[in-house]
Amino acid sequence: MKTGHDLALAYTPGVAFPCEEIHKDRGNVYKYTNKWNSVAIVTDGTAVLGLGDIGAEAALPVMEGKAVLFKVLAGVDAYPLCLATTDIEKIVETVKMISPGFGGINLEDISGPRCFEIERKLKEQLDIPVFHDDQHGTAVVVLAGLLNALKITGRKISEVSIAVNGAGAGAIAVSRFLISAGVKNIVLCDRAGAVYRGRFEHMNFAKQEIAEISNLRLEKGALGRVIRGKDIFIGLSAAGLVSWEMVRSMAPGPIVFALANPVPEIMPDEAKKAGARVVATGRSNLPNQINNALGFPGIFRGALDSRAKAITEEMKMAASRAIAGLISKRDLRPDYIIPNPLDRRVVPAVASAVRRVRKR
Repeated sequence: MKTGHDLALAYTPGVAFPCEEIHKDRGNVYKYTNKWNSVAIVTDGTAVLGLGDIGAEAALPVMEGKAVLFKVLAGVDAYPLCLATTDIEKIVETVKMISPGFGGINLEDISGPRCFEIERKLKEQLDIPVFHDDQHGTAVVVLAGLLNALKITGRKISEVSIAVNGAGAGAIAVSRFLISAGVKNIVLCDRAGAVYRGRFEHMNFAKQEIAEISNLRLEKGALGRVIRGKDIFIGLSAAGLVSWEMVRSMAPGPIVFALANPVPEIMPDEAKKAGARVVATGRSNLPNQINNALGFPGIFRGALDSRAKAITEEMKMAASRAIAGLISKRDLRPDYIIPNPLDRRVVPAVASAVRRVRKR
C-alpha cells in the first residue's frame, strides 16, 4: 500500500461502499470479497491418516499441507481451522458461525461415524458446498481408477463382484458411490467379518445404512472367505491384511486396490505374483496412486466458479469420468490407469466437468 488513496480505498471511507452493497443484497459478497475463492479446511484431529486421534494442534501440519495443494493445484485460498472440540453439535455450530467468510467447507480427518452426522447437519444448514474429502474425494478417485482398470480386464461395472475391507468413512463412502455407479455385488468387511443386514455385533448407524444396500446375498464370514471368487478387492483398512493366498482365491485376473497408508494391505509385487492383473495403492512411490489430490482441488474449483450451493452426486460422477478420461486408450496399461496427482491437466478437466453439471 503506497498512498493515502490506497488506504482510503482498502479501509475507510472507500470500504463502506462494498459493505453497503452487500447489506442491500447478500449475494454481492461474492462480487466484492474473496468469499468466492475461499475454503475452510475443518478438522478436530481425530482421524489423521496413519496417525489416528492426535488432536487439533498435531493435525495442523496436515491441514496446512492440504491448503498448499488447494492453492498450488487449483488457485483456491484455503484456511486450516483446527477445532479444540470433538463434540458434534459444537463442531456444527462453529462451522455454521464462520461460514459467511467462506465459499466452501472441506471437512478433513474427522473420525467416523461422527463425520457422517457432522456432514449431514452442515449440508442441511448451509448454502455453500460441504465436502468431506475422506469420504467423497476417496470415492471419486477410486471410481476413476476402477473405470480404467475395468477396461483393461474387459469387465463391466454392472457385472463385477467386489470385496471391500474396512467399514470406516472412506470404505462406506466408496461402496455407496460404486453402487450409485452401477455396482450390484459388493460386500464390506470389518474386524468382525462381512457387514450384512441383520448383523447386530460391532455395528453403528453408518454400517447399518450401508448394509441395507450392499451384500444383497447376505454373505457372512471373515475377509478370507468373502474375497473368494471376487473380481475386485478394495482395501481401506490396515497394512498386511491380505495374503498371497487370498488374492489367489479371487476370480482370474483380479483387480486389487490396496489403499491402506503408508503400508498397503498387500504389496503390489506380491499381489501380481498371485495373479492380480491391475494393482493400485495409496503410495506416491508406486504405480497407480489413488490420491485424493486428483479430486478435491478440481471439484472445489468447479463448485466455486459456478457458485454451487452443494457438491452433488452427479458432480462427483462427472469428476470421476473426467479423471479417468485423461488416460487415452493408447496410453492405458496395467501400471498406468490414473494420472499423476501433479498432472496439470487434472484440475482443469475436473473443474470443467463440475461446472458443466452445475449449468444443466
